[in-house]
Amino acid sequence: MTKKKSDEQSNDTEVDFESALKELETLVSRMESGELSLDESLKAFERGIELTRKCQSSLEAAELRVQTLTKDKELEDSDPKIDEQ
Repeated sequence: MTKKKSDEQSNDTEVDFESALKELETLVSRMESGELSLDESLKAFERGIELTRKCQSSLEAAELRVQTLTKDKELEDSDPKIDEQ
């Protein structure tokens, strides 16, 4: 189990949204079940905060991409020169 924690922490920069969300859901489940000691709960909480921030950052980046793509599409739709071609 210690190896898993160190592997997770060393791969923080490589964690994608889906993996981070899945790990976060697992942490929440373990914390809610009461199976963790106080120290383990605090470590899980800290990890959960890290994962939450990663997920939020990923969502913000995705939202920015969607806005950029949508803006480009709106410009194309409103450009009369494009309609004439």
